Amino acid sequence: MNRTDDRLLPVALICSQAAVWPGAALLRGTVPPASDLLVAALVGGLTTAALALRRTRPVTTLVVIAAVCALGAGPLPAGAVAVLGTAGVALALFSVATERDTYTAVLSVVTLAAWQSLHGLTLHGLSTPDGLDLVLTALLYAAACGSGLLVRRTRRARQAAEHLLKRAEAERHRLPEAERRRMERELHDVSAHHLTAVVVTAGAALGLRDRRPELAAEALEFAVETGREVTRALGAVRAPAPAQEELPSPDERLRSLVAGFRSLGQQVDCEIDPLPDGTVADAVYGIVREALTNVTRHAPGAHTTVLCRYGDTRTEVAVRSAAPPAGSPAHGTGLGSGRGQGFLRSRAKEAGGTLTSGPTAEGGWEVRAVLPGRNTGSVERTVPRTYRLAQLTAAAGLAGQPLLPVLVIRSSETTPGSQVSAGVLFALLAAAQAMALLWLARAPRAAYGVLLGLVLLWPPAMEVGGYTGPVLLPPLLSVIATCTALVVKAARGVADPSPGRFPGALVAVPVHAAAAAAAVLDRGTTLPVWAVGASTAAGAAVAVGAAHWYGTLRGRHEAAGRSARDERLATWTEEAVREAWAERRRIATGLETTVLARTADMIAEAEAGHLDATADRAREALAAMRALLDTVGEGDPAPGLRPQPTLQALDLLAHQCRATGRDVEIRRTDRVPERLPTAVDLAAYHAAETLLAAGGTRPALLELDADGDTLTLTATGVTAAAEPAVRRRLETRVKALNGSLTTGPGGSTLRLRLPLSGVEETEQ
Repeated sequence: MNRTDDRLLPVALICSQAAVWPGAALLRGTVPPASDLLVAALVGGLTTAALALRRTRPVTTLVVIAAVCALGAGPLPAGAVAVLGTAGVALALFSVATERDTYTAVLSVVTLAAWQSLHGLTLHGLSTPDGLDLVLTALLYAAACGSGLLVRRTRRARQAAEHLLKRAEAERHRLPEAERRRMERELHDVSAHHLTAVVVTAGAALGLRDRRPELAAEALEFAVETGREVTRALGAVRAPAPAQEELPSPDERLRSLVAGFRSLGQQVDCEIDPLPDGTVADAVYGIVREALTNVTRHAPGAHTTVLCRYGDTRTEVAVRSAAPPAGSPAHGTGLGSGRGQGFLRSRAKEAGGTLTSGPTAEGGWEVRAVLPGRNTGSVERTVPRTYRLAQLTAAAGLAGQPLLPVLVIRSSETTPGSQVSAGVLFALLAAAQAMALLWLARAPRAAYGVLLGLVLLWPPAMEVGGYTGPVLLPPLLSVIATCTALVVKAARGVADPSPGRFPGALVAVPVHAAAAAAAVLDRGTTLPVWAVGASTAAGAAVAVGAAHWYGTLRGRHEAAGRSARDERLATWTEEAVREAWAERRRIATGLETTVLARTADMIAEAEAGHLDATADRAREALAAMRALLDTVGEGDPAPGLRPQPTLQALDLLAHQCRATGRDVEIRRTDRVPERLPTAVDLAAYHAAETLLAAGGTRPALLELDADGDTLTLTATGVTAAAEPAVRRRLETRVKALNGSLTTGPGGSTLRLRLPLSGVEETEQ
């Protein structure tokens, strides 16, 4: 929001207040005294100025408006601060709920309601006439607070979705590069260890052939064994096992990093939780590496602790070093560029978190970062307990202020034995309805039944309390809670259209119509009973229908947003896997046509006993490997049609899902053939891709197994796969190969069976 929006509502409120008073009085020909106009101008000016700051200082704005309106209500006539004291305070409460945490918002509304309730009790006691103004004010405050909390939750969900999309887009470009680096490192290890060892061993045996002829046989045997090991290693590079990552996990990289600094003489202790690969893991590694490097430079020998905690809502990283030992020289001082702290903060910010650093009380240094956790979203700052205690103390003091005798302005005598007012009964019923709404998520049917039961208690409360106000107002107040529940129910029904759901809207109409008709008939009316019943039924049907319509509309909007987000995630995941798979196939093609062919020739020459030829073939394989390494980092010079991923790309698919915040595990038994029919291979991969692209945050497990002539893919933790659209896509792929698709209890387990026999003939 811009500044103009912040000023618009306060100006509209003060104009409305001016129209109520003194505008209405002036229209009647009554000119208010100058003193009243001055006080009203001061109240309006302070209220408008405070509301203009409601987004940056919401709690302060609320306190200022409540205090100013309370002070101005004393000398001014009735209605002089009515708009500012109700709508202004409600707007301030709404801002508190949207800009601050839930604890502060609930504490503010409870404190304000308690203050006004106690103030009314000190003036009138429990027998104030009607007392409906107190109930209406409390409902207004609760509605403002609830609306603010809903807006805040919606805003946070939207920000979390946007953050997830940004993270997925970043990982889309990162996965092909990560796959290229993995294969480059693996190829380098093969060339640096295996092939080089064969060349060196064969060359040494040739040089010592005359003096030590036995070395030739040993060199040939070594060449055969090493050649076969090279073939196995390169096969693993081309198609890594999907059940485990060949790359070291982020926590293993962190432990290796710590071990490296320990080898330099640093005393480093670490507590590191398992981390998924991705942007957050890269940020954690960079922060820890930079922090340990700074300790080595500026405080060599200082005891250092590395802490990494990976949770649902946040990832906490802390590197804390003690004061350096006395007399230890800091040889690294002056080697830095002075940009390390800025780089640390920018790295944390790019990952969606925050970072702080500074000296400790013991003379050391601490770097602490808070990054997103499993549930990707914005990271909230923690609030100290002392701050919560201060909030609670201030709230208790403000709420108890009306009880101070010195501040009681006036009092009224109460008649002994007077009955409890209708306002108190209405307040209790409203509180019971609010409590039922809080239980709506845990026990929806029970909570909804309680709400409808409480509706029938409003007419007796009107009669017992001697209510003489508008007869339809209390039944209308009871409709608010029911409509709120119906909105929530209708929105959830769009996301979960399961059969057998409770028809709440159909039951709510006759219940509310009966309550309203009972209230009207008890008060007395000249209309016939059928007219009263028809009118109340029509009004209840309109209110309930509007709530159901709004809830359905909201549910469809949320479902459309989730569908669009899931579709974008699925598209980016598909693109990332295809590009990474294309890189793997490009490099694998180079391996098959050059290195593996030369290695096979080397093994053949060694088995034939030709040491000279074995050494030549080993040098050719090593040269081909180095040439391939030179082209790996260049990327695909002419990207054309990307090859279709197969089951050998499942590790890339799982890697991409983990990088975007979802835990995915893939298991493949030894009974699955290395080579599958092309149609089965493609169909099984696309089925797995469809299952994981269906959305959801629960951990997923994909298991591949083969029993005779049938390939079985079992997916667990994919509840979204039960959706009709996803199931239709899966059935289309499965039926094309004469396979079968079954769903387990609850829809969270799904099993696909694809026949292996007869498919090749169909392909032919």
